[in-house]
Amino acid sequence: MGSDTVDWEFAARLGARIGGDGPVTTAEDAAAVVAELRADAARSTGLVREFTGLDAVRDDAPVLVVGRADWVRANADGFAKLMEPVVAQLASRTDGEGSKRPAPGWARAVGSRITGAEVGLLLGFLSSKVLGQFDPFADPAGRLMLVAPNIVHVENELGVHRHDFRLWVCLHEETHRVQFTAVPWMRDHLFAQVEELANTIQPRMLEDLGSRVSQVVRGEAGSIQEVLSTPEQRVILDRVTGLMSLLEGHADVVMDDVGPSVIPTVRHIRSRFNKRREGVGSLDRLLRRLLGLDAKMAQYRDGAIFVRQVIDRVGMDDFNAVFAEPANLPSKEEIADPDAWVARVHG
Repeated sequence: MGSDTVDWEFAARLGARIGGDGPVTTAEDAAAVVAELRADAARSTGLVREFTGLDAVRDDAPVLVVGRADWVRANADGFAKLMEPVVAQLASRTDGEGSKRPAPGWARAVGSRITGAEVGLLLGFLSSKVLGQFDPFADPAGRLMLVAPNIVHVENELGVHRHDFRLWVCLHEETHRVQFTAVPWMRDHLFAQVEELANTIQPRMLEDLGSRVSQVVRGEAGSIQEVLSTPEQRVILDRVTGLMSLLEGHADVVMDDVGPSVIPTVRHIRSRFNKRREGVGSLDRLLRRLLGLDAKMAQYRDGAIFVRQVIDRVGMDDFNAVFAEPANLPSKEEIADPDAWVARVHG
C-alpha cells in the first residue's frame, strides 16, 4: 500500500490508533450484532429494489461487517486508488524545456507529512463517525461496509430501538449498493471526475497545503475543499456535488419511506439522528467545517428534497431516468431547482 510519494501504510496505522476499538462488548454480543447486520443487509436488498424499481445488472459487490481499524485500512486503500491519477499526473509534469521534473523534496513531504499524518488523522476521526459506506472503487464491483461498533455506539447514544436502527442504517447503505450495481456506468463516471480533477492539480497546490489549512482554522476561508479548488476545479466539484447529493438524498428517501412498513420507530429515529448530524461539541463542529462535512450534511438534505419533489411531480419510473445516462444526472443548480431538471430531461 505504500509508494514513493504517499505513505498510505502509515496513514492506516495512525488512523486505526486514533479511531480505537469502539464500545466494549462481549464476544458473544459482538457476534450477535454482526449476524444481525448481515441479515438486515440481505433483507434490505429486496426492500430497496421493490421501492426504487432498480435491479442490479451485477450483484457481486460483497457486504462486509467491519471494525474501525478495518474501515480505516479499506479507506486508505481506496484513497491510494483514487490518488493514482493525481500521482501519475504530477509525475508527468515537465519543466519549461520539456524535461520531466525529478521527484523533489515536496513529493516525499506529501507522503510522510500530509498523507501519512493528516490523512491518518482524518481517517481516525471519521472512523468513529461512519456507520456504513459503499466503496464503488473496490474491485471487482465495489463493496459495502457496515461499521458495527459505530452502529452500536450511536444506537446507544440516541436511545433508539436497536433492531429498528440497524435495519434503518442497512436500508440507506444498501441503497448505495443497489445504485452502483444497477447503474453500470456510475462507477466509471465517478472515477472519470477524479481523473479530470487530477489534470488540474499542480505541485504548488500541495506545497501550500499547510498554510491553506491554517487559513481555514483562522476562519479566513471555508473548508479545505473550498480552499484548494480553483475555478476550473470548482466546475468539476460542482458536478460531483450534484451526483453525491442525488445518491445521498435518494438513499435517505428510501430509508425513511420504506421504513414505516418494516421499522415502526422510524420517525423517532430520524428525529434523533438529525440532531446528531448537527455535531455535538465545539471541536466536532470545527472538524466538520475543516473537512467540509457541513457541505456533506447539506447533500443529504438538499438531495432528499430534490428526490421527493421529482417523484411527486413525475413518479418513480420517470425519476429513474436520472440513472439512464450521465447526461441525465442533475447539476448542482438543478438539485436546488427540481423543476429545471424535470423540464430538461422530460420536456
